[in-house]
Amino acid sequence: MRRALSPLVCLGVAAVCARLCVAEAARHTQLLRFSWKNCGPPDSPAVLKILTISPDPIVMPGDLTVEAAGRTSVMLRSMLRVNLTLEKEVAGFWVKVPCLDEIGSCVYPDVCQLLNMVVPPGQDCPEPLHTYGLPCHCPFKAGDYSLPKSDFYLPNVDLPNWLTNGNYRAQVFLSNQQKDVGCLKVSFSLQTI
Repeated sequence: MRRALSPLVCLGVAAVCARLCVAEAARHTQLLRFSWKNCGPPDSPAVLKILTISPDPIVMPGDLTVEAAGRTSVMLRSMLRVNLTLEKEVAGFWVKVPCLDEIGSCVYPDVCQLLNMVVPPGQDCPEPLHTYGLPCHCPFKAGDYSLPKSDFYLPNVDLPNWLTNGNYRAQVFLSNQQKDVGCLKVSFSLQTI
């Protein structure tokens, strides 16, 4: 006489199999090399020309060296909207990271207000922006902006374990006064210690 497996046993076996499959896929996951590209039309008003980072993968906590240069042909002012889509590679599939506490795939309706919260108006911009004469408040005048190789410290951030190590890709759409001004795609790997 054959006995039927209880639903609890079936769920347990399925969970163990899923865990083994995820562990095996993670073992074979290759770290991405940092890359970026503009994803808007060729005549986008805001474009990035240079973006380099090291180390690769990015290590948290730890030092990060960044070099960047970009251009905007229009003034960027209040109501500077950022639509960010962040995905993490999980077992060989790209999974959208939800927006939780303004981290993840979020829409920021006015980055100018966020900048004012981080650096109150009237206060000097933090280093190295101050040294290189780079603004940290809106409006951003039309023109070229350049950050020579600069070091930053990435502190330990209390992130959920599933969000720490791995491969990520992000797409950022920038719009101002309800007009698209730029798009950027970035791929990177993150390693926490």
